[in-house]
Amino acid sequence: MMSENNLVKGILIGVGVSAVGFYLYKKNEEKVDSFLRGRGMDIKPRGSNYETMTVEELMRTKETIEDLIAEKEMQEQSITVEAGKPGIAEA
Repeated sequence: MMSENNLVKGILIGVGVSAVGFYLYKKNEEKVDSFLRGRGMDIKPRGSNYETMTVEELMRTKETIEDLIAEKEMQEQSITVEAGKPGIAEA
């Protein structure tokens, strides 16, 4: 019983600390990102500017978008097929 209480407390503390960390990051996002870029990490700017992207980056973005569109279309088709399944005819 005591270990369950400790587990719950640990989970709640972890969620709380994560939420505070995320809030602080979002509040200081530009500063944190520029700090990380200065340390050699590749942090992409928010809201990609397509005009400044290389052809390779544009192609990767295009492929990602096409993959997402195909997945969404497949999901919609499977939902339509499941909804349209004929039931057992009653005699």
